[in-house]
Amino acid sequence: MVANPSPSSIRFEPRVFSRLSAFVAAQRDLSLSSATSRLVDEALRMREHPLITFKDGPAGRRARLAGGPDVWEVIGAIRSAREAEPALAGDQVVTVVAETSGVPVPFIRAALAYWSDYPQEVDDFLQRARAEAAQAQAAWERQQDLLGL
Repeated sequence: MVANPSPSSIRFEPRVFSRLSAFVAAQRDLSLSSATSRLVDEALRMREHPLITFKDGPAGRRARLAGGPDVWEVIGAIRSAREAEPALAGDQVVTVVAETSGVPVPFIRAALAYWSDYPQEVDDFLQRARAEAAQAQAAWERQQDLLGL
């Protein structure tokens, strides 16, 4: 069950409100209310998960490691490592992903912690990325077939 948002009145300092209004003006898909809600939610998530930031992109806004890859990419790498070597213990999987990706272990653990709090969000993004990759691969294969390669 999704709770209805509760109306609330918030007073912003004039400089903050001016910056927020400029942000909303640049984001045509957001109202003042939705922008405020998103920014507060992300600020709280970043406070709970200090190595996590958020980034816009062609596929939408997503959680990302500070200075590193997107969370969905790390989770995908963990799943791939687990599938490739199911006998590995948890710490070994983290080590393998760190060694093959160049992402430090604390960052991999941060991605895991974020995923454990927001699994549906990350899994949905990972699923979309895999579907797009499969579509691109299929298109490339059709082209190669047509060219006789």
